[in-house]
Amino acid sequence: MKRSILSKLKNQQLDKKRATSIQRPAKTELSISSKLSTNLQNIKQSIGNPDDLNLRNIKVGKMNTNCGIAYISGITDETLINNNIIQNLQQNLKDVEVDLIENIKLEVISITSIEETENMDKIIDYILDGQTVFFIDGEKMALVIGSSGGKERSVEQPQSETLIHGPRDGFIENLEVNLSLIRRDLRDPKLRYKSFEIGSRSKQKVVLCYIEDLINPDILEEVIRRIQSIDTEYVTDSAQIEQWIEDSSLSPFPQMISSERPDKASFEMLHGKFVILVDGTPFCIIGPIVLNDIVKSMEDYNQRWIMASLLRVLRFIACIIALFLPGIYIALVSFHPGMLPTSLVFSIAASREGMPFNAAVEVLLMAMVFEMLQEAAIRLPKVIGQTISIVGGLVIGESAVNAGIASPIIVIVTALTAIASFCVPYYSVAISFRAIRFGVMFASAVLGLYGLILSLIVMVIHITNLKSFGVPYSVPLMPMMKKDISDIIIRAPITILTKRDNFLQNLNQPKKGRKN
Repeated sequence: MKRSILSKLKNQQLDKKRATSIQRPAKTELSISSKLSTNLQNIKQSIGNPDDLNLRNIKVGKMNTNCGIAYISGITDETLINNNIIQNLQQNLKDVEVDLIENIKLEVISITSIEETENMDKIIDYILDGQTVFFIDGEKMALVIGSSGGKERSVEQPQSETLIHGPRDGFIENLEVNLSLIRRDLRDPKLRYKSFEIGSRSKQKVVLCYIEDLINPDILEEVIRRIQSIDTEYVTDSAQIEQWIEDSSLSPFPQMISSERPDKASFEMLHGKFVILVDGTPFCIIGPIVLNDIVKSMEDYNQRWIMASLLRVLRFIACIIALFLPGIYIALVSFHPGMLPTSLVFSIAASREGMPFNAAVEVLLMAMVFEMLQEAAIRLPKVIGQTISIVGGLVIGESAVNAGIASPIIVIVTALTAIASFCVPYYSVAISFRAIRFGVMFASAVLGLYGLILSLIVMVIHITNLKSFGVPYSVPLMPMMKKDISDIIIRAPITILTKRDNFLQNLNQPKKGRKN
């Protein structure tokens, strides 16, 4: 009886060990075989033999050695493959008998990017990246030839950042082109590119750009650590990288800003910041940032300081209106009408006579309608979307007033809030302001001005505690840094802006020209 129980326990333990061994198979690297047919078959099994996979057998050399090439159409430059690879192989190797690989590398293929590999797993990654792989029957070595290409969008003006003064070129979905645009704007030998591969399945290329003698080493070390710690299967956009590496994912305030403009990326790197580019997206992310950066525009530095300062002050006022105007209206009308001028109180009371909802509900309904119109305008085609946002807002606002659902002043408050939110230079910041605005409206509807002030206090406390890669979000105002106040609300003349931001603790503070 005891033996049978012991035997059952042993069998159960063996079954568990077998199950764990099945669930966690040991991953072994697959090497290249000396047989050409085996290598091509391994590629078919790994990729699944799709229609866009091209496997071609050719004979080269004096001995008519069997060779093969593998590539995926659509992501490779097939003209380059036909003219610079296949044609050269068939014409220039007729008298070669030995050392085919060395002759091909040194004399035959007129492409700068070429390397050897013995790892089949790496070959699969190279093929999926748009490279061409060349096999020789009898060799346990393959050549990886740079041939990535395919159709792509040409460099054109950024769609999300309209400008009056400045370069008209913008990033596209090709990482190499984007890096070249930065290199063209910033011909600095200290400019550095550090590459990463993110996503266990997508294997997306990510490049960290910075200027070696300007960026704070602690910030650089931290951003590299965060990028390397990303554990995901798939990355499609730089915004996903931003969410992975930001300091506080619960904060409504963005801790990095995105841009499509190479001049913006170059300008920020000159101030000791870093830029992250992701293959397949035209948007880069820039960090670290502070609160003042969300109202700055690149055009501020392309205009005279007086006009730039006036526009920046206007943006600050617009941010305050976008955040607090609906809440102020709710608090004053519902809780503190005595703080308003008498004539204005009578005017508001007359316009709200017979309204079925109180002021808070009216503002909330109109704000939600406007948000829906704005979202619809974004999702619809460009021409139709503009018509929907303008005509839809006018028609719905007038209809709501005529139907007695909303008062005219509510429409004015909603329109002013919408226009003010459009003055924010960055779309991600404008979206954050939406969420904050609804929170302020709710606090004002419950507690009046006390709720409005309470929400402001909570916001200030949150901003003072928030950091972007170790840099306090509230600098240079809190704590006050007098050396950096020349480029906050008032943009000083460009001849005065001779030093970089002190709060980033750059290695090289003064901006040096040829004379320095």
